[in-house]
Amino acid sequence: MSFSLTYHSRQFQFETAAELFSPQNLDRGTEAMLSTVTFAPGERVLDLGCGWGVVGILAASIVGPENVVMTDIDVRAVKVARQNAERNQVTGVTILQSDGLQDHRETDFDWILSNPPYHEDFAVAKQFIMKGFNRLKVGGRMVMVTRRRLWYQKKLTSIFGGTEVHEIDGYFVFHAEKRRDTYAKRKKRN
Repeated sequence: MSFSLTYHSRQFQFETAAELFSPQNLDRGTEAMLSTVTFAPGERVLDLGCGWGVVGILAASIVGPENVVMTDIDVRAVKVARQNAERNQVTGVTILQSDGLQDHRETDFDWILSNPPYHEDFAVAKQFIMKGFNRLKVGGRMVMVTRRRLWYQKKLTSIFGGTEVHEIDGYFVFHAEKRRDTYAKRKKRN
């Protein structure tokens, strides 16, 4: 399956596979997430759970391929993302098979973007949030899109000390900024 899309006046071509998430086009949640982000040249970006690679490839077109890391646990997703990076002339991106953040040590990101598997339990998202905090530089942002609000808002707030929530087309896009090197201080209960 293949399709094209335009991002910042540039045309991109993508091939997908039936077994990957949203194989026929850019899903509305990822589109909502991307609409809230403004990348700048030279920023470091992690596409966490990259699937067929759309977020990382679009980011690489602005920040530079050498500043983008894309990871996915699925071997097929990693293969298709690599092919799409080549197809869209961003071959300098780093694409790794990884169970979340467990299988690589990349750090100092300005952005970590993810559309986590929110239809399952919260274990994957919890790991992404807690481990992702440590991979961001101070001032960096974790951006997640889901259809659920309360759990994500509470978890991001407990780790980052707060989160912005953008409601777009039935999705919640969370922006949490890392303001210090340690998790937010928990309020003491009397």
